[in-house]
Amino acid sequence: MLKKKILAMLTSLTLTASSFGLAGAAVPNTVNEKLALIESDTYGSEQTGALLERLNKLEADYDGTHRRGSMMARVDAIYSEIYSNDVAPSLLAQLNAIEWNLDHEVSMKAVEDRLTDMEMAIQGKTGEGTYRERIAFLAENSFGETELPLQQTEVPANTLIKIALVTPINAKNLKVGDVIKYKVTRDVMIDGVLVFAKGEPGEGKVTKVSQARNFGRNAEVNVEFERTKSIDGTEVSTFVGEEAKTEMKNMAYAAGASLAGMALLGPIGIIGGAFVNGKNVDLPEGTEVYIQTKNQEVLYGVPTSLTAE
Repeated sequence: MLKKKILAMLTSLTLTASSFGLAGAAVPNTVNEKLALIESDTYGSEQTGALLERLNKLEADYDGTHRRGSMMARVDAIYSEIYSNDVAPSLLAQLNAIEWNLDHEVSMKAVEDRLTDMEMAIQGKTGEGTYRERIAFLAENSFGETELPLQQTEVPANTLIKIALVTPINAKNLKVGDVIKYKVTRDVMIDGVLVFAKGEPGEGKVTKVSQARNFGRNAEVNVEFERTKSIDGTEVSTFVGEEAKTEMKNMAYAAGASLAGMALLGPIGIIGGAFVNGKNVDLPEGTEVYIQTKNQEVLYGVPTSLTAE
């Protein structure tokens, strides 16, 4: 099965480099966009109702504090606390660190569900209080202290990341612009510091689709694996470069394939002795691919004596 997945990916899927990442990502700018993102990550979906009511609920759930200033200033403040690592590790970074320490994997679920799952695992019941209070409780139980051992680490450009598809890639079902979701499948350590955790989500998009044709013309799907979340929640710009391609070729060799075998991989059907059907691109959920970081990044990570599996 592994050999089949690797060969199918190498022979029929074009993985293109991306110029879209953290610096050029679709960062939300308006009040509504920021609220929608926070709600999706917190509750699993964007909420309905008046903007002020939605903001009040988020503030009450996170720490019970009514932030000062205009509605825009209040939204910016809570957005920064959840996502920004400029001054200190964000709430998302803390939650990721706790979850990884407990289970050595980070969930793609909403914040509310992740807190509940960890509380049930630790104490057999859902915790009470604000999200900050619940995170502090989990931190103390996980690390033995509420101040989490997160430290800034320099992550070189072209750092390899092994991922698995969450969204299947099939040329027959895709169109340009479709979102392809994936997740990290192996922890990435830099000098003993965990920077990309197993389970962290990523997102790319389809930039080209062409269907298989007669006379052996294969289908083609171009996917840009644009941005991958690190353990501190930063959306890091990623792509498939030469290092990633080399690593995938090594995977194919390990599975017993040769370059000739890759190039001649079927199935190719001959109809009436004259026409040759092209091969469809069909990569199921779980297909593993290597990508790499595009730029040098400074990220918060978790110091650990463990090595990546």
